[in-house]
Amino acid sequence: MDKRLILITMTGLDRPGVFATVTGLISKTAGARIRDIEMTVTHPQMVLTVLLDLSSGDSCEKPLIKELLFAAMEMKLHLDFSVVSEEDYRRKTAKNRYIVTIMGSQVDAESLADVSTILVDSHANIERISKLTQGELRCVELLIGTDAQLDIRALKRQLLQLGGSQHVDVAVQKESLYRRAKRMVVMDMDSTLIQIEVIDELARLAGVGEQVAEITERAMNGELDFKASLEARVALLAGLKEEALMEVYQNIPLTKGARNLTRILKRLGFRTAVISGGFQFFTDRLKDDLGLDYAFANQLEIVDGVVTGRTKGVVVDGERKAQLLEEIAEREGITLDQVIAIGDGANDLPMLGKAGLGIAFNAKARVREQADTHINQQGLDSILYLLGLSEREMAEISGD
Repeated sequence: MDKRLILITMTGLDRPGVFATVTGLISKTAGARIRDIEMTVTHPQMVLTVLLDLSSGDSCEKPLIKELLFAAMEMKLHLDFSVVSEEDYRRKTAKNRYIVTIMGSQVDAESLADVSTILVDSHANIERISKLTQGELRCVELLIGTDAQLDIRALKRQLLQLGGSQHVDVAVQKESLYRRAKRMVVMDMDSTLIQIEVIDELARLAGVGEQVAEITERAMNGELDFKASLEARVALLAGLKEEALMEVYQNIPLTKGARNLTRILKRLGFRTAVISGGFQFFTDRLKDDLGLDYAFANQLEIVDGVVTGRTKGVVVDGERKAQLLEEIAEREGITLDQVIAIGDGANDLPMLGKAGLGIAFNAKARVREQADTHINQQGLDSILYLLGLSEREMAEISGD
């Protein structure tokens, strides 16, 4: 039997019973089947759309539409309907879909206009808009669809440039099961989980701060081989007392939102790890403090309570970070698509590349350009917006 697809759209002030009334009328109509449905309420306007699959002929279609029109009038709602071809419906549902997340201290009309213009130029259509923050507009999520083969790298470059000029971050992710099924988060330590570079603080206590800071900066920008730069910096720490390490640890400033992020991830059942090119002395203590599941870093050699200027064991450089991420995921039975990696330096790029979602957090320019996603936000817990969590849901989960 031939079928007709009828799109019903009902709008107006939200009130109890609208959905029950509409679905009740449809359920009593022989030959009517719901193919698609969506409802949104925004302060306090409601939009309900229902795509109906109807048997051809007036005996099914006209009486139902008449009943729905009367019901809409009684509820003081406006109702429209239109015929949709099966071809158009199938083409729409077969689109490539992406999630675009826009965040900042304020997401204003200019930012939204600029982002949407870029999307239009990329032949992408916005299908849904959601606000993820409460009060001020600080994070907006767009679901976009495109029939064309989207050049995702070119789109990300455009949005990266736009974000810098508008003081917002714009992230693009493929909309798929794996976006909502992340199970592990791996973080760098220095300038990511914490606000400082530990080796710079140790160097300051050792009286070689400027020399080490210069080497650190060049290494993080990818100008120096990490292993060689680590060896050179650690050599400058020779003679430092072990007590200095504890002094630095006791004064470590966590990145804003780090504790909230790890608390929420733990309550959601995520596995968490810190993998650092820094030192195990600090990652072990952060692991215990934040309740992380894994911690890996370089082992600083200490003899008779004094730093020798050497490290022990395998150096945790960029390649080793990526290897450790894979090993943890395999141990936990988690696919790489389900892993999020967060870092800020060039030595984090292999790790970010391995993960299903690699995030450059307050990173150097080169890292921002090469990573899947970049965020220049004060709070590390802003990462949670990329999982689709709203501010209200975060507060509920964290118990605030």
